[in-house]
Amino acid sequence: MLNFSETDKKKKSERIQIQENPGDLSNESLLELESVVKGLLKDGYLSCPVAWVIARKSNVSKIAVGNIADKLGVRIINCQLGCFKVEKTPYNKTSRETISSEVITTIKSLKESDQLTCAKVFDLAQQYKLKPILIADEINFMGLKIHGCQLGCF
Repeated sequence: MLNFSETDKKKKSERIQIQENPGDLSNESLLELESVVKGLLKDGYLSCPVAWVIARKSNVSKIAVGNIADKLGVRIINCQLGCFKVEKTPYNKTSRETISSEVITTIKSLKESDQLTCAKVFDLAQQYKLKPILIADEINFMGLKIHGCQLGCF
């Protein structure tokens, strides 16, 4: 298992500014959330989809779950957009599904306005009834980068 070390935390804090308690949760709620996260680790890691479920069921923001994972030194894996360690759906550069020109235009528009974020990619996927990873594949193919992870990973 590869822990999220102090060095990793320092590098991340240089790239991303996240407040100490992004959900403004009580100490009791923070401890409860920490317990839930610990209980759902698999081989010492927390998958992105599981983190989203924790946030929904605990009625807290996704960024709060990501912050708890950071504090515990737990790495988040299996990004639903394929941005890091995806076990189920590895990015395959040789074949990809065709995306409509309308989606491509929207991607370009989001990039131009510096809004090519994780949340926007999920919104776009829902709007066009596509899997988020398909849109992320197109973004990667275009040589663009997604930012603003909803869990605070990137």
